[in-house]
Amino acid sequence: MAILKQNEEFDADVIQERVIGIASDMVMHDSGFHDHKTKAQLLYAPSGCMTVTTSDRQFVLPPFRMLWIPANEIHRVNFRNVVAYRSVYFDSEYAEKYMSSSLKVLHVNSLLKEIIERICFWEWSCFNPAQKNILNVFWDEIAKAPEEKLELKMPVDRRFKRIVEEWTTRTSMPPMLKSLAEETAAVEKTITRIFKKETGLSYQEWRQQWRLQRSIELLVDGNSIGEVSHSLDFSSDSAFIEFFKKHTGSTPLQYLIKNE
Repeated sequence: MAILKQNEEFDADVIQERVIGIASDMVMHDSGFHDHKTKAQLLYAPSGCMTVTTSDRQFVLPPFRMLWIPANEIHRVNFRNVVAYRSVYFDSEYAEKYMSSSLKVLHVNSLLKEIIERICFWEWSCFNPAQKNILNVFWDEIAKAPEEKLELKMPVDRRFKRIVEEWTTRTSMPPMLKSLAEETAAVEKTITRIFKKETGLSYQEWRQQWRLQRSIELLVDGNSIGEVSHSLDFSSDSAFIEFFKKHTGSTPLQYLIKNE
């Protein structure tokens, strides 16, 4: 077991145990891009919201989602508020018996939440019978967990490197297409072509998906509908609610309640 302090160094690759759980309450964290050579990782937060960026995608992890990260997958973890950080590392050979070697966002039900919490706080050692039983239930639940598809392909064109970094760290928000063209000195048609090629979406569609991800973060962090609507430049609270419902099938409040 490891309860980490803010900014404390930790390297799962140097630890031999097949399953390693760590826990920490952190705020304003940026892990930087890194990977784990010998360990797959399960990343989860029972409270707060994390943003995970890989070489080409971005995921938002509210308390009802977890991310499975296979070994050697480059990734970066960001959050801007207090997060109850939970991470479980699995020896890659052991993990391959149960999980595919690809990134997956999975829904976390109440049982999985409790199991992850248990694993993150037990001692690192050879499994005792009780731990083996818990892991058996864990893998059964993982196999049945619904996969979530809310992810965002990230543009990699060098002309947008600086501003994409700002969008990743949430220090700025993607502007309207005309404003982005003025800021980057790129023609609007060129921007649209690049985004379509690299993300599969037009810039305007991509911007809407970014705002959806950001709205989930803000809602989980306790912001009101009015605050989220204002932060993301919606014309009104009702316009934001309609936008959110269109993309998720639920109003913001329904979305949070049904996933508690």
